[in-house]
Amino acid sequence: MSDSVPKTIVALGANLSLGRTEPHLTLRQALSALSEKGLVIRDISRFFSTPCFPAGAGPDYVNAAASIETTKAPEELLQDLHAVEHEFGRERVQRWGMRTLDLDLICYADQVLPDRATFDHWHDLDPDLQAQAAPDELILPHPRLQDRAFALVPMADIAPDWRHPVLNKTVKQMIAALPAADVAEVTPL
Repeated sequence: MSDSVPKTIVALGANLSLGRTEPHLTLRQALSALSEKGLVIRDISRFFSTPCFPAGAGPDYVNAAASIETTKAPEELLQDLHAVEHEFGRERVQRWGMRTLDLDLICYADQVLPDRATFDHWHDLDPDLQAQAAPDELILPHPRLQDRAFALVPMADIAPDWRHPVLNKTVKQMIAALPAADVAEVTPL
């Protein structure tokens, strides 16, 4: 595995404290919990502050990205991510709501899962329907990755040249295609 093109990327985010533990510390503790599950953390981005969406809906997020090496299948890795989220108080009651911890599997090498047609469906889903519908299976790469500065900017710290297997764009190219104001809102802590 090349250091410049990691096999697996996980996005981390939080905007609610867990007891007295602030979000940036929760992310650090979550990385340790992932290591305890046998995942090898190869690289970690800087931590970034990102405005809550929609604006004014809650405290700002802390976001980061990690390169992970694992022999686990993507679905098994996702189960580990969900288990760690649960350990850190994550409740899945509202899509895109505030949370103590969010771990998203962004990519697993250049795999497109479960298949190209399913990826295309979720990638092309009308923005108004995105908040109402959620896939019941793992979709990789994350179908909204190209729209999310809060995921791409941290990812650029550790995998700027990773190439999206469907869009055929690098992380740097996807960032360049975003509105400059969206990118500027993602600031290092």
